[in-house]
Amino acid sequence: MAGAFEYRQAEEIRDVFARHGVRYLFIGKSGAILLGFPDTTQDADLFADKSPENCSALIVALRVLGFALTDEQASEIRRGKDFVQLKNGPFDLDLIFAPDGIDRFDDAWERHIEVEHFPVCHPDDIIASKVAANRVKDRESLPRLRAFRDYWMSRH
Repeated sequence: MAGAFEYRQAEEIRDVFARHGVRYLFIGKSGAILLGFPDTTQDADLFADKSPENCSALIVALRVLGFALTDEQASEIRRGKDFVQLKNGPFDLDLIFAPDGIDRFDDAWERHIEVEHFPVCHPDDIIASKVAANRVKDRESLPRLRAFRDYWMSRH
């Protein structure tokens, strides 16, 4: 099992994806953490634009990062499968092409926040996604995420 997701890994994603022109947003708890949410997570959650050009660039960037993508995984990414979980790289990564509670990548992109050159989903989108997913662990984290969002919004 991989350890907790680290800031350095977020930097690697940001830098390699920027070099390859990948359009994506940090979402989920990893996105909230980059906004300052005091918690840890085991993986990075990325909401990626599922245009064919972006998916092709994403495959190249993931391989540069050290992910040993199988042909099946590359095919799932190429077609923008709703959810692709990667555990065959330097850290665990969840690629989400259709997050619960968010209709279109472009809508989330319009609302996103840039934090130290990290493209991060707006806290409202992170919360909407967790509400719509309705998993036990998400329901348990929602009160803290909402309190954080209110604090964050009062400061920005």
